[in-house]
Amino acid sequence: MKNTTKKTVFGSLAVALALMLVVVGAFAFVQTNGEAAAEAVTVSESATVVTSPFTDAVAKVKDSVVGVNNYTTMSGSNYFGYSFGFGNNNGSTDGTNGTDGTTGTNREVLQSSGSGVVVAADYVLTNYHVVEGATSLEVTVGDNTFVATVAGYDDTLDLAVLKVDKLDIAPVTLGDSDLLSVGDWAICIGNPLSFTGTTTVGIISALNREVTSENYDMYGRREDTANNMIQTDAAINAGNSGGGMFNVAGELIGVPSMKYTGSYYSTTSVEGIGMAIPINAAKSLINDVLSGKVSSDNSTATVNTGVNSTATDNKPRIGVTVTNATNFSSSAVDQGIIPNGAFVTNVESGSPADTAGIQSGDIIVEADGTVITSTSQLITILQAKNVGDTSAIKLYRSEGIMDAQSIDAIKDGQYMDVTVTLAILDNVQQ
Repeated sequence: MKNTTKKTVFGSLAVALALMLVVVGAFAFVQTNGEAAAEAVTVSESATVVTSPFTDAVAKVKDSVVGVNNYTTMSGSNYFGYSFGFGNNNGSTDGTNGTDGTTGTNREVLQSSGSGVVVAADYVLTNYHVVEGATSLEVTVGDNTFVATVAGYDDTLDLAVLKVDKLDIAPVTLGDSDLLSVGDWAICIGNPLSFTGTTTVGIISALNREVTSENYDMYGRREDTANNMIQTDAAINAGNSGGGMFNVAGELIGVPSMKYTGSYYSTTSVEGIGMAIPINAAKSLINDVLSGKVSSDNSTATVNTGVNSTATDNKPRIGVTVTNATNFSSSAVDQGIIPNGAFVTNVESGSPADTAGIQSGDIIVEADGTVITSTSQLITILQAKNVGDTSAIKLYRSEGIMDAQSIDAIKDGQYMDVTVTLAILDNVQQ
């Protein structure tokens, strides 16, 4: 038994000693490899800041990109219901206007929001469709808001310049879009979906991409306009419109205007196809505004449509018989084939209108700066004048319109400006 016990004890001691050797060996192995790993990793005592080629450009211009809010006066009849029109507007659910607290039927509501870029002291460049139809405009810079007015616009180019007093923001530098090449970097900055100052980056995917858009002029006539655009794969979304496309030098090279999302009739998804207006196309408008060639007065003349349209013999006339353009062809007006206005059905021989060159079939769309949408407006303006007074008339002429058998047969026309001197006539024509 003693021998067996001793063998057992010595065996246990041997096993324990072996385990200790294994543990010590393992510890030594871990320690050795840990030291080797530590020697393989270099830890910087002062971390290096690595920047992209876009960082400096973005920092240079991001504060010059602003928000643009379009407010439109709406009436309760414009909505499906009262709560749809005004509930939750500016946090109000009690039927009051969020701006003036009144309960009238006409309300000014936020129609849309976009972006803009400061291009000169107190002037902001944006898209025309961002400000179109606005009864008031607002430029936002962070939490601050500024009243803005349209100083000039070109609806065919989809561009507008806003005047914003006391806007203490440095303007950007305008680049040269004619120098761009496919593959150049494109930095887009704007406020998509109200995410202020969002920056996206891509490349110039194509140049001189012809894009046709359907627009309606101020007289209601449809115009299909083709413009050459810059195509980019930089992300452009709702709210980017009117913002800036910059190069890596921080120069403004384009104005993001639209993106393609796929056909209305197709489920095909489209990504990475956005369009921007070349900045060189905007320079003429900007220069005209800054030089004073374009008036900054964006007020709309008030017209009175409630005056009886019956003419009287003792009032000066121009010598035309007119009817509403919708009476001639409501379908042609609705489809924008012809503008709305006062349609001339007859011109008296030798009358002031005849002398000025007005013809049957002409549509008078403007008189003395007031847009004409009905004959009563035209009559009101002319009846306020005296013999010898002149009226500046803008008309639309489509040759052969009186003989057209269908709206498809109506030819493309053109706008013309004439000056008519009023006189006393023997009949009751206007």
